[in-house]
Amino acid sequence: MGKSCCGSNKADHSNNACCSQTTGTEQNNDQDKLTVSNEVCCNAEEENAESEPDSSCCSGNSEIKEDKAEDDCSNKRTFVIEGMDCPSCAASIEKAVNKIDGLEMIKLNYNTAKLVAAGTEKALDAVPLEVNKLGFTASMEDRGGFTSIYEIEGMDCGNCAKSIESHMRRLQGVNDVTVSFSTGKMKLSHSNKNNEMVKEIEKLGYKAVLVNGTANKLSSNKQRSKEMISIYFSGGLIAIAFFGSFYGLSNLIGVFLYAAAIAINGYKPIKAAFYSLKNRSLDMNVLMSAAAIGAALIGEWFEGATVVWLFALGNVLQNNSMEQTRKSIRGLMDLAPAEAWLKTSNGMSRVPAEQVSLNSLIIIKPGERIPLDGEIVKGSSSINQAPITGESIPVNKTLGDQVYAGTINEHASLEVKVTKLLEDTTIAKIIHLVEEAQDQRAPAQAFIDKFASIYTPIVFVLAFGIMIIPPLLGLGGWSEWIYKGLALLIVACPCALVISTPVAIVSAIGNAAKQGVLIKGGTFLEKAGKIDAIAFDKTGTLTEGKPNVSEVHTFHGSEQKLIAIARTLEEYSTHPIAHTIVEYAKKQEIETIEASNFTNIAGKGVQAMINDETYYAGNPKLFKEMGVDLKPVADSIKRAIGHGKTIVLIGTRQMILGMIAVSDSLRPTTVNALQQLDNIGVKQIVMLTGDNEGTAKMISKETKVNRYFAELMPEDKVDTIKKLQEEGHSVAMVGDGINDAPALATSELGIAMGGAGTDTAMETADIVLMADNLEKLPYTIRLSRKALSIIKQNIAFSLLIKLAALILIFPGWLTLWMAVLSDTGAAVLVILNALRLLRVRSE
Repeated sequence: MGKSCCGSNKADHSNNACCSQTTGTEQNNDQDKLTVSNEVCCNAEEENAESEPDSSCCSGNSEIKEDKAEDDCSNKRTFVIEGMDCPSCAASIEKAVNKIDGLEMIKLNYNTAKLVAAGTEKALDAVPLEVNKLGFTASMEDRGGFTSIYEIEGMDCGNCAKSIESHMRRLQGVNDVTVSFSTGKMKLSHSNKNNEMVKEIEKLGYKAVLVNGTANKLSSNKQRSKEMISIYFSGGLIAIAFFGSFYGLSNLIGVFLYAAAIAINGYKPIKAAFYSLKNRSLDMNVLMSAAAIGAALIGEWFEGATVVWLFALGNVLQNNSMEQTRKSIRGLMDLAPAEAWLKTSNGMSRVPAEQVSLNSLIIIKPGERIPLDGEIVKGSSSINQAPITGESIPVNKTLGDQVYAGTINEHASLEVKVTKLLEDTTIAKIIHLVEEAQDQRAPAQAFIDKFASIYTPIVFVLAFGIMIIPPLLGLGGWSEWIYKGLALLIVACPCALVISTPVAIVSAIGNAAKQGVLIKGGTFLEKAGKIDAIAFDKTGTLTEGKPNVSEVHTFHGSEQKLIAIARTLEEYSTHPIAHTIVEYAKKQEIETIEASNFTNIAGKGVQAMINDETYYAGNPKLFKEMGVDLKPVADSIKRAIGHGKTIVLIGTRQMILGMIAVSDSLRPTTVNALQQLDNIGVKQIVMLTGDNEGTAKMISKETKVNRYFAELMPEDKVDTIKKLQEEGHSVAMVGDGINDAPALATSELGIAMGGAGTDTAMETADIVLMADNLEKLPYTIRLSRKALSIIKQNIAFSLLIKLAALILIFPGWLTLWMAVLSDTGAAVLVILNALRLLRVRSE
């Protein structure tokens, strides 16, 4: 064949060396919502031959698999792999995928980032999961057509989403489909007409609306109105039939009214049940339809009508409650205005935001929301950044500062140069990350889903056994046992249990996003709730990360002359401290002195010739090596170092003229944030720094951290995290998401601070604090703990309700309508309990 399976014939490299950017991306390991469509392998060989260059295969058994695939025409899929940054990454993926049973061929091309696989459906479904375990992302290649987003109404549990996925995947022209119960959306890659797709969803008993702004809101409201009218009308029919039986209403008319109520409320679930059975899915529609029809067949018309009516009412209540959680996300989408004031040679014109190109100039009037990310080129104003960062106090912005879409211009007009297109703005990325996060299952959710997948079929079989076996053994009449079996059928649906975890996660993640905190999935929400130790990088996290001149001491001559000499020397240095001294001199309006022969002295300082004499600026070590007497200034140096300051001495070979002390100041919110963490019971608050012992000790006293570790190299920070873990702590690491990547990856939870406008931080960390301070961290821990508590409450409540219902069936105390109420009622209560997470606020 001559095709490469990994895109490279180079020698294997270290994964740690080449794949560093994927470190800390464990959030992808739960993306099992990814669904893919089948393709036949026969017609794809030529297509791939054109796009993939010849190179050798990386593993020994890939060619064998290719030959087998040619002989046996099996299912074939093409995946796009994201995150590979070197050929050895491709080799690692290829080796892992090779181990999947049932695959007959795999070809991974590093250059095109495409993986072509052929084999059984089960094996192909496992490919993206295996790739994601390695920290990369595998998604189905788009085979033409287009992608549409639909809002799906009527789903009341995760099984509904699976039934829709299963049905849509079988349709011709559908390449890929993902249905998210949490967000109520379906993402469909297809080549069919949208109205055809909507009709297919309606066949299942749900309502699908193509996302297009106001139109779908109106359609949604209209649909809800119709549902409520049906419920009121059918409820009236049941009431007339029931109470009429006490006042001489004939049984025939009563049966007719009950049957009409069943037809009105049962049409959609029975239709949906048909397609669910066709797709081999046992969802609530199947169980409820069987119970209603069975009740009618044994003459329990009132029970059958009541079951269907309560089911319809419960669905409406569930959908309305779930809508509250989904609004927490959809509200983000309305933050950025749809139009912008574009500045042109002819003046200003109002245009759609998506039509504005990069580097265009837009005008932001006072009181308006900013439509696109950009840089201020004219004007200054205060900007309310709460929609992005959660900061309550507006931030002053002037020339050269960045502004973000969705934030509010409070005072003066601004002229802004657009730096990001509509789909790339910070708010767009937040929305995308939050929606992705809701589709990633938490460990508790994965366990519950597995439990439900076993529980439902077992109880379903048990229900049919109860209907048939006892009457055959002469232990009672058919009607009695069929009735009990029908009640058990309803109890078999674990709706409240299945919904208990995701609805809490959606509520918490949505609330956090509004507060300026990005939580990238239920896994990390759970982990944050269990954290009992937090390690902070000092520079740029606890401190501003911008050194400032804090002291100037003159031993010979005037202070102005000292600063002038310091500026002259440091202006040619690239060291951050040198830059700080130059900026300080500029603010003091002190000019440089004419000088020559500038020289950097590596690791020690700088020198230059001024007025025929050589002057030096550097650390004490430099002057000590030159034999300069430091005794007269020793006390000043010792005191400054003891306060955590960095010392720059200015002088000649004969004497020290003066000393400039530079220090990194604490952020204003740091002490309060750490105090709050201590108040909510975080056992260990630890500071990690590369600074000297004196600086670390001084900062630790000011911040009141429990422990500190000083003079650390990046690899030492990793060892420190491991040490805390060995002590039995569940550790979170807080850093900037870039320099602290190894430590962020080693900890149970990586938290990046200052994510607004920082793509790397948003991509690498598990949780991102959008504001450039720590004030939202205590809120995040409290919210996560509250979410864990509510998840446990919901699971316990759901299991107890099921257990109680099962116990009450056998004495005959559980009626069909009570069984429905125990299921739909429990689901509604679980949702309402989770909605409490939307009210958690930062203090």
